[in-house]
Amino acid sequence: MKTLISAAFVLSAFPGLAAAQAPAPPPMQTPNPTYATVNMEIDVNKPAAEVWKRVGKYCDIAEWFQIAAGCTILSGKDGEFGAVRSVANEILVGKTELSYTYTQPVREGVRFNMYHGTLEARPVTATTSKIVYTLFFDNSNLPDQAAKDADLARRKTQFMRGMNNMKLLAEGGTLPPPPAPRGRQ
Repeated sequence: MKTLISAAFVLSAFPGLAAAQAPAPPPMQTPNPTYATVNMEIDVNKPAAEVWKRVGKYCDIAEWFQIAAGCTILSGKDGEFGAVRSVANEILVGKTELSYTYTQPVREGVRFNMYHGTLEARPVTATTSKIVYTLFFDNSNLPDQAAKDADLARRKTQFMRGMNNMKLLAEGGTLPPPPAPRGRQ
């Protein structure tokens, strides 16, 4: 009873204490984000474990995306949480036996668009699988719907080329030469 009376006294002596609330969070960097998702799939005539063994290491992106500068692990250990690869300084933030998820770092002076990508080899049957690649990002920095649609189409084209290359490699094929750099004939 004495404790209850003491608590009542404190609350009556300091009425603002009872109504105190946590301070409001700071405003969001992007108050009205528009999240976009690009979902891509391609069937592969190999079991998922074999597909992942061939194209699922974190720096395998250099081969199937045909990145001339290659890919190296800048910090951490290849395939482990927090590993940073040289391709856009992407950070491995999630993984399963047959998938990984990465993000790109926040850059000084650039609005963070929450870009994340997930690559997965998904079993379909004992002898077949599909490669699933999902991109997620905020495209509210683009001026209008036409620009957003063009950005989505560009990303899908770029990543489907990588998906076709992964399929070819996983099924035992050899990649064709990479496309010529833009602006050159």
